[in-house]
Amino acid sequence: MAIERISCAPDGGINEDLVAVFENDGLVDLLVLDGASSVADSNYADADQGDVAWFVQAFVAALGPLLDAARSQADSVRLAIDSVGRAYAGQTAGQHVPLYACPLAALSWIRIRRNSSGGLALSLYCLGDCKVFAIDADGVVIDLDPWVNPFETVVQEAVAALAREGVSDPAERRARMLPLLRARREAQHSAAAPASLCLAPRGPFQARTHALDLPAHCAVLAMTDGFNRLADTYGLYTQEDLVRRCRSAGLAGLARELRDHETARASTLAVKNADDASALMWTPDGVDSLYSSSYSSSCSSSNNPSIRPGPASARTAEETA
Repeated sequence: MAIERISCAPDGGINEDLVAVFENDGLVDLLVLDGASSVADSNYADADQGDVAWFVQAFVAALGPLLDAARSQADSVRLAIDSVGRAYAGQTAGQHVPLYACPLAALSWIRIRRNSSGGLALSLYCLGDCKVFAIDADGVVIDLDPWVNPFETVVQEAVAALAREGVSDPAERRARMLPLLRARREAQHSAAAPASLCLAPRGPFQARTHALDLPAHCAVLAMTDGFNRLADTYGLYTQEDLVRRCRSAGLAGLARELRDHETARASTLAVKNADDASALMWTPDGVDSLYSSSYSSSCSSSNNPSIRPGPASARTAEETA
């Protein structure tokens, strides 16, 4: 197999995304995490890299030893998050941490194995708004987790209202939006069935789960919403053309294109003018890939027959990171 991955923060800052690949006992586990930008005034667990980066790194470190074909993804996530929650409590002992300051993340976890017919058996576990696609040898794109974050519309409307007032400075925009963002974060942490990866879930995670079989020649692509801005925010590509471009041209060039566009663009309908951007492309053995497995860098489709929606979500989540 071949793996290409990229994960980078704007202007070389602290990266709160994380991509990881695990291989064990015939399983391949692909993880993409997008840490939700902090809405706190300070950090409590890690003063150097920040609580959000600490959180996503601690979660992957806790999850790795738990990966086992006999354990469900849901059980593995819960065991890992319980461990991270205990570690966070130890790191922040003696401090008052507001609920809105607790770290949060989106997670897409794709488990791949061979099925009895030699094809690919995929199992997805998704919290939040990362994107996952498959693309076959003919360039047909399949959205494996078709879901849209409803809160993005709320954010865009708030940013647009500020723009009409003449507010374009990112720092002032964030300050004006903090009450909305903090209330949202508290609601996510307080949910009885949280739909984002949080430290102390009050009930089972409301993950979108999918199990499906794909032909052996399909590649799998996962990305954070920061990388997907190329399609859904800036409109430089349609969604399916972005996926095809990732497959044919590689991720690094697209990441550069993203940053060049953001540098030239005055503003966008988002809290941040630029976001961490991460993507992970997995190509199975025997399928041509532009890049070797060692390559890494840190730096409405329904009317289009070339893109097919994936399976319906097990349940529709209303919360996201």
